[in-house]
Amino acid sequence: MKKLLLSIFALSVMTSAFAKTECTKEDPSKWKNQDAFKKELEAEYKIKVFKVTKGNCYEIYGWNKAGKKVEIYFNPVNGEKVKEKVN
Repeated sequence: MKKLLLSIFALSVMTSAFAKTECTKEDPSKWKNQDAFKKELEAEYKIKVFKVTKGNCYEIYGWNKAGKKVEIYFNPVNGEKVKEKVN
């Protein structure tokens, strides 16, 4: 029984770790222009990677003004931060 419970717990942890961040279900025609949005972000971040995720987010990898590494997901419709990780 103990092994079964540990297996279930491990599976639930792994599933949540691989869950994708979903930013919008809006049609891409309603999204902010990628190049223009990236340019806006460059005022605040040094961007290494700017991409569109499978969860319909604009995602950046780079550094903030304090020089800390960041990984940030943005809603491409309104530009709001959805998820942020700072190291």
